[in-house]
Amino acid sequence: MTKWEFPEDFIWGAATSAYQIEGAWNEDGKGESIWDRFSHTPGKIDDGTTGDIADDHYHRWHDDIALMKEIGLKAYRFSVSWPRILPAGRGQVNQAGLDFYSRLVDGLLEAGIIPFLTLYHWDLPQTLEDEGGWPVRSTAEAFVEYTGVMVSALGDRVKHWMTHNEPWVVADHGYRIGMFAPGRKNTEDAIAASHHVLLSHGLAMPIIREMVDDAEVGIVYNLQRSIPASPSLADRKAAYLSDGEFIRWYIDPIAGRGYPADMVELYGSSMNFVREGDLDIISAPVDFIGVNYYARIIARSTEIPEEENLPRTVFPVDDFTEMGWEVFPEGLYNILGRLHFDYNFPAIYVSENGAAFKDEVGPDGEIDDPRRVAYYKNHLIQASRAITAGIPLKGYFAWSLMDNFEWSRGLSKRFGLIHVDYESQQRILKSSAKYYRQVIEANAVID
Repeated sequence: MTKWEFPEDFIWGAATSAYQIEGAWNEDGKGESIWDRFSHTPGKIDDGTTGDIADDHYHRWHDDIALMKEIGLKAYRFSVSWPRILPAGRGQVNQAGLDFYSRLVDGLLEAGIIPFLTLYHWDLPQTLEDEGGWPVRSTAEAFVEYTGVMVSALGDRVKHWMTHNEPWVVADHGYRIGMFAPGRKNTEDAIAASHHVLLSHGLAMPIIREMVDDAEVGIVYNLQRSIPASPSLADRKAAYLSDGEFIRWYIDPIAGRGYPADMVELYGSSMNFVREGDLDIISAPVDFIGVNYYARIIARSTEIPEEENLPRTVFPVDDFTEMGWEVFPEGLYNILGRLHFDYNFPAIYVSENGAAFKDEVGPDGEIDDPRRVAYYKNHLIQASRAITAGIPLKGYFAWSLMDNFEWSRGLSKRFGLIHVDYESQQRILKSSAKYYRQVIEANAVID
């Protein structure tokens, strides 16, 4: 047996996002978000559900903290609903919304759980979308106002801040292919949106640093290593372009390298939305990078006919989640290495990692989820390997704390450590939660 140990100060956590768990979509002065509008639009959500109630965390947060404590979490990553704080995106503050997050933070601290706060996890106030959304600069400016409100209210207690979750998804799924809210399908809008999300991150950084003593501030990316499907030049080119789309376009500017020239040429954008000084603002030094890892990309060229390409030498393993994503734990090690050795940020967190599988409540009322247990074990082994290789990995957040509204998939996909019965709102710790508790107690993985 091998024991994969972690540093004594390693942070073990779980993650959620506001729209996916809170519910209370129109209570206590909360404004409409783009996800409220999108999920209420017929045909947008696979199973026809919405996040109107979700896990009812807005009313059940105290019980949910008790479950976090039962699992043994050292930290909890959550996001704030922007329209719950500023219903119109800017201007009048909704005190009831601030009070909710203040109570949540106090409850976490009382339970000995470190709050990691994400300012934006995709639920833009609908008012701002009506004014142009992320493709326009004024949304980045509104984000600055929102940041100031949040750090003024919680900066005395919250020290770990994440500006954005997955800018690529915001731009690509929200504005290019329309799969996520707000549902636009315009490539130029997507490119402009990507810039303004990064700009808003850079503009928010000094505000957080100035107002929060001992703040640690970063941004979260969904990262996938692109592997050529064969040694052919065409596949290697496809992998490099994929790397440009997912990694270099979003991380190079943060690292002070500007936008990669090959991607600017590929997109064919005039980039006239980039103003003098923007790239300096975006490249403000971060304290950490959050990595959301779920799968790798096997890149196969579409520029030449299949019969003219070399035979494939890389194939997916025969293990997929309910989302259709390949289970490839080594990819976590690979992407952490790519991030560290190519960019050398001071610290990294695995800010999301998890899997959706079909869960069934057994006759004894328990949920046995061995595939999820294996998923976590094998990915955590790779995380330990990364630390041994010298990668400054400081913590790991399982996705997700509990089953929730999985965006365009609705309530049909379950990622949680905790099972949620959406009718009764009953919570049940799955076997994976109990396994994770053992890992946390041992600060190690036993293989």
